[in-house]
Amino acid sequence: MASKPPTGDPVQDAPDVTAPQHAAAGLPAIGHTLRIAQQQMGLRRTALTLLKVNQKDGFDCPGCAWPEPDKRHAAEFCENGAKAVAEEATLRRVTPAFFAEHSVTDLAGRSGYWLGQQGRLTHPMYLPEGADHYEPVTWDRAFEIIAGELTALDSPDEAVFYTSGRTSNEAAFLYQLLARELGTNNLPDCSNMCHESSGSALTDTLGVGKGSVLLDDLHKADLIIVAGQNPGTNHPRMLSALEKAKAGGTKIITVNPLPEAGLQRFKNPQNARGLALGGTPLTDLFLQIRLGGDHALFRMLCKRVLETDGAVDTAFVDTHTHGYEEFRRTALTADWDETLRATGLRRDEIETAADMVLAARRPIVCWAMGLTQHKHAVNTIKEVVNLLLLRGAVGRPGAGVCPVRGHSNVQGDRTMGIFERPSPAFLDALQKEFGFTPPRHHGLDVVRAIRALRDGTAKVFMAMGGNFVAATPDTDVTEAAVRRARLTVHVSTKLNRSHVITGARALILPTLGRTERDRQATGDQFVTVEDSMGMVHASRGRLEPAAPHLLSEPAIVCRLARRVLGDRTTTPWDEFEKDYATIRDRIARVIPGFEDFNTRVARPGGFTLPHAPRDERRFPTTTGKANFTASTVEHPHVPDGRLLLQTLRSHDQYNTTIYGLDDRYRGIRGGRRVVLLHPDDAHAHSLPDGSYTDLVSEWTDGTERRAEGFRVVHYPTARGCAAAYYPETNVLVPLDHTADASNTPASKSVVIRLEPANGARPTDNG
Repeated sequence: MASKPPTGDPVQDAPDVTAPQHAAAGLPAIGHTLRIAQQQMGLRRTALTLLKVNQKDGFDCPGCAWPEPDKRHAAEFCENGAKAVAEEATLRRVTPAFFAEHSVTDLAGRSGYWLGQQGRLTHPMYLPEGADHYEPVTWDRAFEIIAGELTALDSPDEAVFYTSGRTSNEAAFLYQLLARELGTNNLPDCSNMCHESSGSALTDTLGVGKGSVLLDDLHKADLIIVAGQNPGTNHPRMLSALEKAKAGGTKIITVNPLPEAGLQRFKNPQNARGLALGGTPLTDLFLQIRLGGDHALFRMLCKRVLETDGAVDTAFVDTHTHGYEEFRRTALTADWDETLRATGLRRDEIETAADMVLAARRPIVCWAMGLTQHKHAVNTIKEVVNLLLLRGAVGRPGAGVCPVRGHSNVQGDRTMGIFERPSPAFLDALQKEFGFTPPRHHGLDVVRAIRALRDGTAKVFMAMGGNFVAATPDTDVTEAAVRRARLTVHVSTKLNRSHVITGARALILPTLGRTERDRQATGDQFVTVEDSMGMVHASRGRLEPAAPHLLSEPAIVCRLARRVLGDRTTTPWDEFEKDYATIRDRIARVIPGFEDFNTRVARPGGFTLPHAPRDERRFPTTTGKANFTASTVEHPHVPDGRLLLQTLRSHDQYNTTIYGLDDRYRGIRGGRRVVLLHPDDAHAHSLPDGSYTDLVSEWTDGTERRAEGFRVVHYPTARGCAAAYYPETNVLVPLDHTADASNTPASKSVVIRLEPANGARPTDNG
């Protein structure tokens, strides 16, 4: 039987700490997976559900966006994917009786972990103005409340429509259509907080804001650079791809401030080598870089290529690129002393990496938040592109750019039009297909939406999934901003902190999960998703819904649109709700690459979207070619006595969803309020292992932010760098500390000082 949810909120600031591990997965991963799944789902439900994860006739994992191979294992999921499925398919329920027992004030004092462990939401719930308890409400009444607020606005731009990356293509397309028919482009999404820097850089340089490689390219590469990424925790199935690449002779360079177990050795739980023979060593060269030093590193690698006879692919550069000579002049001025200061690396380490780049004809560079969440993130990623362009490594099998995205359909949501700055071509296609005039002015991204709520220029906030309050920066500022809204609405499967930090009024709209059967008037429906490499495939839930009162995300959007838009709309919202194939027919006519959508997605495994740089070596940029860029090298400068903090996930975590209180690869169990410090940095601050400290961030305007009571863990991180988990440390990230061009929160480079913890150690209750 599945376990009951916890009744008491556990203390999270007193973990047990042991030495970090040097290998990922193996038998412990199997044991932990089955234990968590059984606790949430029970034995029979566990077996029935996990065997359908990521299968061609099953459902897409609600966790990461890593692609599936064509030939799939019977257990085509990782440990954290199984945790995500278990959390969604749990037998625990949050009913109206729960809300009658727990006030909003009570729930706001609980930890995110405790909230998430209570189970699936079962009924639409409404928090009236001035009330402290949610109460059940009918769907009709819920839509009436939302419509009343939206139609009372002085401008459609006073509404914000946020989207998480879990939303399907069909729901995302309808959601942006609703917002634009209403008259706003205020469509912030989780991309704004993670890979917006990648999209900005790749659009400017290659003309397509997505990665240029497919899964098979990783297996063909002769060099893979994994920079600012921890696949062992965040994308565990990537380790199988790296293992296969290693078997074919691929070399791997890891660039990261922290040594991560999964990139040291992978014990694949699906083969004998992983279970009994010690697994596969993955990293050939570990560059333990200082936070934010990646721009300087890749610039020096470019210089070494330029200085080596025959290393530049001159035929490719001459035919397919623009801006080479200016870039060449700039790159050749790269200074070794400055590079070593910025990176914290030795010269011989960088020279070794350069030799590996020079020896590789088919290099791939993979990256994640460690590159995208810095002030200079966009230029860093452009420098990655510079390196690959020098080697002619775009549009060549086994080579290219590989931004590894997180949430399962975050890339698909953007493709469907969830973007505050839509292209004129997309808006033209919408206008032609649906017969209305979409707004042309740019809308609000995440950071600008928080400012608008703070300043009172946004009054209604609606979220299609996600946990906006916990995921965003500057927690105190964000929470105060959200509380100023007239109405907050969350379409959710489970309880989270965003449900208890509300506007004057609030609604929780419970929805179906990926695992559940979606029955509409024309029969069972499926939805589609796009993975991190541009593959589109179907997802079919099999379980009975968690409650009879749940609506699917497409149904919620369609019913809301009918209520809000009324006679203004000629869009067939009724038809869309009854039959999702009719939505896909419209997507096929609006979005390039989706022609004949219904027929192509019906094929097992789906289809691959076109990618001009990869498929044709055609670059749809402003110059018509791939663009070299010659930016000034940047890296953080930290005052004496300060450290640079990066926020990161634990192993028992996916984004803001906390599955448990352990981070076993880093040797931390039973707690989350920890700060990882190099022993020399800790000693310089008179902080022995096991002591407690407050983290105080310092911002350029003189303001400070404090996170209290963190246990010091001596850890082999890069000197001058600290690490701690989010969302607990999001409070330290200033709202205005963002990446140039992309406006992504710079959560990987926050200047902090350490101060003695005041008084008793606090528990993590929020």
